[in-house]
Amino acid sequence: MDLYFPFSFTTFALFLPFVFLFLTKWKKSKDGKKLPPGPKNLPIIGHMHLVSSLPHRSFRVLAKIYGPLMHLKLGETSTIVVSSPKIAKEVLKTQDPTFAARPGTLALEIISYNHAAISFSPYDDYWRQMRRICILELLSAKQVKSFGSIRNDEVLNLVKSIRSSAGKPINLTEKIISTMSATTCRAAFGKVCKDKETLIKIMSKALALSGGFDLADLFPSSKMLKTLSWNKLKLLAMRRKLDEILDGIIEEHKENLVKMSNGNGELDQTGDSKRKGNGEFGNEDLVDVFLRIKESGELQFPIDNDKIKAVISEMFSAGTESSSSTINWTMAELVRNPSVMAKAQAEVRETFNRRKTTDTQNLKYLKLVIKETLRIHSPLPLIPRASREDCEVNGYFIPANAKVFVNTWEIGRDPKYWTNPESFQPERFENNPIDLTGNNFEYLPFGSGRRICPGLTFGLTGVELPLAQLLYNFDWKLPEGINPDDLNMIENSGMTASRKEDLYLFADPYPNDFS
Repeated sequence: MDLYFPFSFTTFALFLPFVFLFLTKWKKSKDGKKLPPGPKNLPIIGHMHLVSSLPHRSFRVLAKIYGPLMHLKLGETSTIVVSSPKIAKEVLKTQDPTFAARPGTLALEIISYNHAAISFSPYDDYWRQMRRICILELLSAKQVKSFGSIRNDEVLNLVKSIRSSAGKPINLTEKIISTMSATTCRAAFGKVCKDKETLIKIMSKALALSGGFDLADLFPSSKMLKTLSWNKLKLLAMRRKLDEILDGIIEEHKENLVKMSNGNGELDQTGDSKRKGNGEFGNEDLVDVFLRIKESGELQFPIDNDKIKAVISEMFSAGTESSSSTINWTMAELVRNPSVMAKAQAEVRETFNRRKTTDTQNLKYLKLVIKETLRIHSPLPLIPRASREDCEVNGYFIPANAKVFVNTWEIGRDPKYWTNPESFQPERFENNPIDLTGNNFEYLPFGSGRRICPGLTFGLTGVELPLAQLLYNFDWKLPEGINPDDLNMIENSGMTASRKEDLYLFADPYPNDFS
């Protein structure tokens, strides 16, 4: 996930009273070690004035001047920016253990229950345990497949909703987010989620607030800034609301599992005595899996409600934000590139009609389209790491505890590795061995190394089916008076760098047997 720096002249003006407080703490390094090159910094703020709310774009501009390995001072924190595949490989593979830590922020500390979530956890035995649970239990191929009926059902609802709006422009972004949120909630909580809309709303707001650095993150020695953080107060209020809902869901899961084990009470209309969990089809949902593992007593680090809530909240962000953002970017690129849209649409319709199935396994060109979207609109514009000790990269000294960002957004657009990098050309991946698993450092949409995104399969599965159905069931066009070149393709500031503006399109229904 990326982290943005909400710096402006207004912020600086409000910050002036603290200048003299930090002036005594600011000093140049005197150890003589050679840091990576970078611009001249200002007292106190360092290079904060050079970084916008879209840091991956700011870093790209600076890297053209100072090179692919750059040092910036953001407040008190040393920040290293990597902008080339060669150096990315050194950081994420060759010296992976050295850079396996995560940079913490005040917001993420709150929303991840003191860094209990997998992505935000320190690199230690607890992280290894939780990652193992995630890979083997929560996001295994079997578990992801078990949610197939939920995905199909929610995508069908999406198609019906769009058909009911035929003849007028629809906010496709809004509908996609709603579909992905509902899918994730049903997979995580099964039938035990009475206040789904409120839960989704709170999680979405908390996620948006947790996507950036507070001033307290840039000046960690100031207890005053941490205490006075308005963002912190808002996040704590949201987490209290989230706790109320999630604790209720977990307790109801526990009660239902006791009834099932004792054979008391009917938990569904069928009266099925073979239910294994609270899932909608008698299977385990994600909370059930956690509770089963918790009760096994085989864990080195016990799991409590806070840890369950932390991981489930994280999966909501991965299952909803990243997937919906990728679908949204893909549809925006397709309407800007009609020939690509036509080719993808022809493949989907020919395959579905001929095979009389909506299985996406044989949609080879659609998979290329998704890969190209992930190249040009990486869900992780900046891979965040932190150095665990002093080390050397490419001949330069990297201090311990430095924040390290690999600019995958820039690497995916580097003309040294990509022909016409700003053009949307899915064909570039035909007969191309580059994959999504972090082994090709010119293409890192899900990261690489020990901290590669564990939800890769879950995320891709959640993207392919909705896209295929949108292309199969509708012909898409922009509202009258809007040209493809007029679409704003700027990212939003935040974790997933989603598209800043919602996508409004006309959908003409296509007659079929699968709606």
